[in-house]
Amino acid sequence: MRSKHLLAWNGYHLELGEKTCVMGILNVTPDSFSDGGHFYSIESAVAQGKKLAEEGAGILDIGGESTRPFSDPVTVEEETRRVVPVIEELASRVHIPISIDTTKAVVAKRALDAGASIINDIGALRLDPDLTGVAAKAGVPVILMHMLGTPGTMQIDPVYEDLFAEIGAFLEDAVSRAIAGGIQRNRIIVDPGIGFGKTLEHNLKLIGGLDRFSPLGVPILAGPSRKAFIRRILNDGPDKDISPELPIVETGTQAAVAASILHGAHIVRVHDVANTVATVKIIDAFERNKPNK
Repeated sequence: MRSKHLLAWNGYHLELGEKTCVMGILNVTPDSFSDGGHFYSIESAVAQGKKLAEEGAGILDIGGESTRPFSDPVTVEEETRRVVPVIEELASRVHIPISIDTTKAVVAKRALDAGASIINDIGALRLDPDLTGVAAKAGVPVILMHMLGTPGTMQIDPVYEDLFAEIGAFLEDAVSRAIAGGIQRNRIIVDPGIGFGKTLEHNLKLIGGLDRFSPLGVPILAGPSRKAFIRRILNDGPDKDISPELPIVETGTQAAVAASILHGAHIVRVHDVANTVATVKIIDAFERNKPNK
């Protein structure tokens, strides 16, 4: 069984372990790898956010900067312009915590002021020295993700001598730095970064060994949704790709979600909340009724 964790802050609480939490992705970008441009206007983004909440998302994750492989960064002002109006609208319309997916302290602060209540940082507090202080002062949970390099370089021949040892050490250091910066341990979540500086084989091994990160003593998030490794498996070759929008890719995503839960994920981050909620209900039922060995 997965370890159990309670995150309680600012009027929110998440009980993790008995049930899997579904985090719905809302990209307010023109260039994200799967849904770039679909929800770029405030109206379409707010409508999608409400839809994801109604479908059963436990967290709504809003991002204004694409982190797809080889992507370029955007300015603080542009990222703020994209996300803050959407967060302001959704904060009064949904009753689940809103996460701001950013590496920038200024964007995080403005998003929190607008109604966000979680910080999801793919840089694990390394890319902006002020982000730790913003999170600590606000008393909100943080998600610390492993990434090899940057989005612009991470998929250029990623190599590990010991995949789990290196990622585990990175995440352990990230947790220690967060605590040293004033963030409470019971408000930290780790993400091994599926698809961020990993080959197809690395991603498969990571999902199959998510429980190896349990000794960190914090919840584990997995984000396999529509990632390239799924598409390449389905297209019968590691050097081939298919559109992330194809229904077969969503089927593959649900298989990866199920595997992630069975191997220790407390939170799964996905584009399709409705399908994932169904998958979660079935897999969680299996987990609750697993016979004792």
